[in-house]
Amino acid sequence: MFNWSTFKNFLKFSLFVIFATLVVYLAIDLIQEKNNLMDIEEYSPKSSLVVDQNPKNSSKFPFVDVHSHQWKMPIMDFGNLVAEMDSLNMGYMINLSGSGFGTFAGNQDLMDISLTESIENVKSQGLANRFGVFVNVDFNKIDDEDFAENNVRIIKDAVRQGAIGLKVYKNLGLNLKDNSGNRVKVDDKRLNPIWEVCGELKIPILIHSGEPSPFFDPIDKHNERWLHARQKPASFRSPDKYPSFEVVMQEQYNMFENNPNTVFINAHLGWYGNDLDKLSEQLDNLPNVYTEIGAVIVELGRQPIRARQFFVDHQDRVLFGKDTYKKSEYNVYFRVLETSDEYFDYYRKRHAHWKMYGMNLPDSILKKVYYKNALKLFPKIPKSFFEEN
Repeated sequence: MFNWSTFKNFLKFSLFVIFATLVVYLAIDLIQEKNNLMDIEEYSPKSSLVVDQNPKNSSKFPFVDVHSHQWKMPIMDFGNLVAEMDSLNMGYMINLSGSGFGTFAGNQDLMDISLTESIENVKSQGLANRFGVFVNVDFNKIDDEDFAENNVRIIKDAVRQGAIGLKVYKNLGLNLKDNSGNRVKVDDKRLNPIWEVCGELKIPILIHSGEPSPFFDPIDKHNERWLHARQKPASFRSPDKYPSFEVVMQEQYNMFENNPNTVFINAHLGWYGNDLDKLSEQLDNLPNVYTEIGAVIVELGRQPIRARQFFVDHQDRVLFGKDTYKKSEYNVYFRVLETSDEYFDYYRKRHAHWKMYGMNLPDSILKKVYYKNALKLFPKIPKSFFEEN
């Protein structure tokens, strides 16, 4: 039987709880305002430092971007993109996602169609002199008896159509598993025929293995990527689900070492942008390995003295790459590479809560990083856009 008195008491209590909660939240807001408390994401101080500023909206020399992703390449009109490339002084862009990997993951037939349509769309718009395309393959069928044979055929056919390299994604070594439920290691011998055929065809393999080392560390006050963990928690790799950073990097090193006749481009400075001594050691030991700076200019910009020396020492092995394409973000790359500017901002706080500094690289090294090293690896890139430099 309904008890009206009990209901009224419940209603009064509920209203009291709601009122009290509002009072508490209001009080907290007033206290925070009084004590100048704010969330770390809100804090965006304007520097009072007066130093020379030389922002760069285009590069000093034409450049090749060896690390871009254009997911709509099979159907896109390139007019606006080419205009932006011209304004940046970008002579040539390489789309690493020619097969639409991710969009069509698990369906090699659709990936093959995407590659063909990407290459044909570039040719149909008369832009084969501005865009290169990489092929992607799916490792999910690694246990199939004809896995190696099929992938070798796919790669050969892609090169016949005009593909200029192979892109390997980070699922290899992290969450890719075989039919037995075992993690597929980067140096898994079942993949050797793929690396070998790329060596035979003289096409580079650009490989992204692992993540930045802090992504494998505990998410606490000592982790310099804590804000990234807060905004993008799925990026982090807990030890109960993933191998350690050191394990993945060692597997990748083994793969490089075991395939000396194949050229590899170790993406993102191999995630050793925060340990250039380690990266230098690897480049010294592995003459078949190059690297590129996509998404890691943030590491170079916080250590301009050591980073400059790294570019001096390995000037013939570093390529220009950006990763996610966004015109407005290239200026930070140009500024770090070309100027002596101090204490300027990166474009994404979760990647860097620190300030950036320029390396002021000499023209001879800039030319190598911007285009000369790429022209060595990719003979199909027309030299006419760069030769006067």
